[in-house]
Amino acid sequence: MTIRPTITTALLGAFLLGASALGVPANVHAAESKNPEDTYKLLQLFGDVFERVRGDYVEKPSDKKLIEAAINGMLSSLDPHSNYMNADSFKDMQVQTKGEFGGLGIEVTMESGVVKVVSPIDDTPAFRAGLQPGDFITHLDGEPVMGLTLSEAVDKMRGPVGADITIKVVREGKDPFDVTLTRAVVKIRSVRSRLEDDIAYVRITSFNEQAAGGLGKAMKKLRKELQKDDKTKTLKGVILDLRANPGGLLDQAIAVSDAFLEHGEIVSIRSEQHPDAAQRFNARPGDLTGGLPVVVLINGGSASASEIVAGALQDHGRAILMGTKSFGKGSVQTISPLGEYGAMKMTTARYFTPSGRSIQSVGITPDIDVPQSKIESLEPESQRRERDLRGALDKENGQKTDKKSDKKENGKADEKGDKNGDAKADKKDDETDTPRSDYQLTRALDLIRGINLYNDMTAAPKG
Repeated sequence: MTIRPTITTALLGAFLLGASALGVPANVHAAESKNPEDTYKLLQLFGDVFERVRGDYVEKPSDKKLIEAAINGMLSSLDPHSNYMNADSFKDMQVQTKGEFGGLGIEVTMESGVVKVVSPIDDTPAFRAGLQPGDFITHLDGEPVMGLTLSEAVDKMRGPVGADITIKVVREGKDPFDVTLTRAVVKIRSVRSRLEDDIAYVRITSFNEQAAGGLGKAMKKLRKELQKDDKTKTLKGVILDLRANPGGLLDQAIAVSDAFLEHGEIVSIRSEQHPDAAQRFNARPGDLTGGLPVVVLINGGSASASEIVAGALQDHGRAILMGTKSFGKGSVQTISPLGEYGAMKMTTARYFTPSGRSIQSVGITPDIDVPQSKIESLEPESQRRERDLRGALDKENGQKTDKKSDKKENGKADEKGDKNGDAKADKKDDETDTPRSDYQLTRALDLIRGINLYNDMTAAPKG
């Protein structure tokens, strides 16, 4: 069975994981110890402890559970992304790679002994409950998470669809609070898109098997939609929204990057254990956008595969990155099937952007730092202007204006204009589904419009 590489952390309710060894067989043995006798002694120690537990523990333990716990302990001690999956968990993972799974819809990792939210997935119980990247989950149904492995915590958060679970959340700047979530079947629609006037807005929520194909379909649909009433209309730019995208399949990250690049390296994967097995992935000719300006939105929830795409487009100068620093997961995990016993997931390599950057624990810094903010107008609604001054000249014939009449007419006009203006603005918000509070998206739209305005001005003939 061939399973593709993944560059994502573990997902609540299980997530898209997978691997093919990076040119390295899954059963490659580690380099021999300098003193093999020490290794054999340690293995004998493990056997002695195992037998002591089997024979003397207060209750008769399950041999299978003991072995699985030992394997998982060995793997999870390496880093937050290595772990053991039993047969059921492995089967769930394979299903979830297709883009549908049962759970709460939270991308999580382990930090300081508790579960940390990388990002909630759009339109899931976790998303609707308002969980945010950076939240810490300290208790599950009243039981502390401290002391559990990531896999054990994830297993406890899984359960029958429709069953509730109460989690305690610790958020910076707030007192700890409880959230009750109802488990559901989570269907990931990995690509969402719409037009913002003549600018394509495409959001990729995760890099599952649908990501690259969904991007191509979205661009085709938006072009057709734009030209519905006027065949001469063309797109002016693309906003690729990777905010709160936890990652996914490596081949999908490469394909999405390739869609915007004509040539050059996309990403390289290197292992300290096997330097000769390094791999480099290059773009093929063909830009899906035809060279349009591209802005990529990222934030602290953009991890792994999202960072590969953002890093490749940034290093090639193909896109302007806007938002806040990304999550900083620059490692690749390999899933090695273990027959009827499930599979092991182990970190086997690091990935590097085209310029040779490793973003592990560092993240990608956007070209323009734009924290999410609330927009509030500071200009007063009624402000004195020239026409309000006593004796001001009329613009046409130099005659002085009648203040009472002018004020009355202006009042009516302003009132009417305000009402119409508000109605149009509200309608536009409804049509585009653009929340007024999305300051980062507003800035991205302004940037693309500014680029197009500048290009039009510099291309105009000088008179």
